Amino acid sequence: MQQLKTKVLIIGAGTGGYVAGIRCGQLGLDTVLVDGGDGLGGTCLNVGCIPSKAIIHAAGKFETVAKAASGGTLGITATAPAIDLKQTVDWKDGVVRKLNAGVAALLKKAKVKVIKGWAEFADAKTCIVQTDDGEIRITAEHVILATGSEPVELPFLPFGGDVISSTEALSLSEVPKKLVVVGGGYIGLELGIAFRKLGAEVAIVEMAERILPLYDKALTDPVAKWLEKHGVELHLGARAGGFGDGKLSITTRDGEPLQLDADKVLVTVGRRPRTQGWGLDNMGVAMAGPFVKIDQRCATSMKNVWAVGDLTGEPMLAHKGSAQGEVVAEIIAGHDRVFDPVTIAAVCFTEPEIVSAGLGPNDVAGRDDVIQSVFPFAAIGRALAIEAGEDGGFVRVLASKADHRILGIQAVGQHVSELSNSFAQMMEMGAVLEDVAGTIHVHPTLGEAFHEASLRALGHAIHI
Repeated sequence: MQQLKTKVLIIGAGTGGYVAGIRCGQLGLDTVLVDGGDGLGGTCLNVGCIPSKAIIHAAGKFETVAKAASGGTLGITATAPAIDLKQTVDWKDGVVRKLNAGVAALLKKAKVKVIKGWAEFADAKTCIVQTDDGEIRITAEHVILATGSEPVELPFLPFGGDVISSTEALSLSEVPKKLVVVGGGYIGLELGIAFRKLGAEVAIVEMAERILPLYDKALTDPVAKWLEKHGVELHLGARAGGFGDGKLSITTRDGEPLQLDADKVLVTVGRRPRTQGWGLDNMGVAMAGPFVKIDQRCATSMKNVWAVGDLTGEPMLAHKGSAQGEVVAEIIAGHDRVFDPVTIAAVCFTEPEIVSAGLGPNDVAGRDDVIQSVFPFAAIGRALAIEAGEDGGFVRVLASKADHRILGIQAVGQHVSELSNSFAQMMEMGAVLEDVAGTIHVHPTLGEAFHEASLRALGHAIHI
């Protein structure tokens, strides 16, 4: 068995793990990265964020041509479009391969040793990696756990055949005629909307009484209107059952049994931390429910064992893992760092898109010390010019009445994901309403709605 000693051992090559690796290398730390999952870039790059956005983008292009073919749009007409989903998936895979190669090049430049194989820990600082070339025993001074998460499987709807997770949905060779999505969260809605644009008949089954239950109703209403307008069948307050002979059994909110025709059943009821199969029980780290417990330095209860990303709890977002990975690398290198963000913005790439950073209306319900201001995209020139002002979209700002400190920012509308960094930056800097109001925003852009919402909170919006 090959023996290997290193300063830093990272388990998992997702956004938390590979970023930690690159930063460790930049800081001159001898680093080994074990990749035993989806490949360099992890879930996000290979079977999550990036490929799903590629398919969503392709679906939007198809929808535009379909509109032009069904009576015209903006004076543009076209013949009826067709899609070869296999070619679309091949293009998506090409994007993934290019990014994989980029991550590999960055790790090589940082002098990080990458080992492809599955690790299993014998104790907190020692693991055995099974590779194609045999076993490698690795001991390390520091261990960074970045094993990520995996889709939750329902016992009565096990993955296989026509019951698929988001991973399989992103690699289908043809558009299903009838798709039933179990779960009305962001993953199910993003993919369900994309497949509806591509021509599938889509039904969504959600246990809660509305879609995207983690967001307030004002943010989700425009999405619900899009679903209704485009013939997506919604079964809210409903429970899914078994699947067989092309039919999914559900129980409606009224307790009535119902059979839904389905060529494919996409199960998107959540994700869970990947804690099994790599010897976590042998490491002696404390847990916080299903997650590995960490402090503000991303340190576990075991000395010099760190954890980042989905393994550490909500929000299970790629950019959180990346930020944690940087922090841990710098701490190991002797820097004084903590992971203590003011906010971690979240985006739903639905139709329209949703962004949320900081506190929302539900968080401040009953408080009279908070200003809430909303500005509609219908009053923004750029939004109207790109057909983004007619779906009920808006930007909302919440701020303290006492000192005007911004407490939260939300938006719903086409392309609002591009505003998320501005929202997070203003909150991280501790901005007050006057900071946003005093920043000259470029015209014509969607960001003007953020400016106007802040002006409105101060009592003097210009364009409403």
